[in-house]
Amino acid sequence: MKIKNILFDLDGTVINSKIGVTGSIQYALRELGVDRIPKQENLVWCIGPPLQRSFSILLQTEDKAKIDEAIRAYRYNYNHEGIYLFKLYEGIVSTIRVLKKEGFNVYIATSKPQVMAIKIIEHASLSELFDGIYGPEFDGSRIGKGELISYLLEKEKISAGETIMVGDRKYDILGAKENGIVSCGVKYGFGEKEELLNAGADFIIQEPKEILDIVR
Repeated sequence: MKIKNILFDLDGTVINSKIGVTGSIQYALRELGVDRIPKQENLVWCIGPPLQRSFSILLQTEDKAKIDEAIRAYRYNYNHEGIYLFKLYEGIVSTIRVLKKEGFNVYIATSKPQVMAIKIIEHASLSELFDGIYGPEFDGSRIGKGELISYLLEKEKISAGETIMVGDRKYDILGAKENGIVSCGVKYGFGEKEELLNAGADFIIQEPKEILDIVR
């Protein structure tokens, strides 16, 4: 089938949010009294997976109350400071503009809470480029990428066979596979090529404009 719908991950695919995300994680760890705070470059692996998973590893605990406390501290700092500390990846906006001009439907499918994703897209003045922005709720619903994609497909009434997921982490690739859609990993984000290959990415690209050749 011909591809008609493109789902883009947000962090590491559309925006480089390293400073805002890792800085907010450091803030949360300090609030919880952690003595040795990792440097920002050592927290890049936390960008992509759900915060629950990252804080469980960072705090070495399965204690839901403690993890929830860390997430609250993270969101406080992120909402006040970190959310706007991002840069758009070179070539991503022009690529999406071409996709829209050629008639493709373009969506955001992110593990970042939906309200935050909407705020970021609005701040970047890119709302008109997306047919929908999807992410989890604060209560944890749709936290898994597979669940989120399934919800998006159902909500938008689009066919899995006409859809591709573009993202920088294994969660994007595995979520796509879970829903029977084509996947494309990006090397310019926060994931490694090996991670994307091991997850079973159908395509891997070095820069945003390469997605045009794939979907055409």
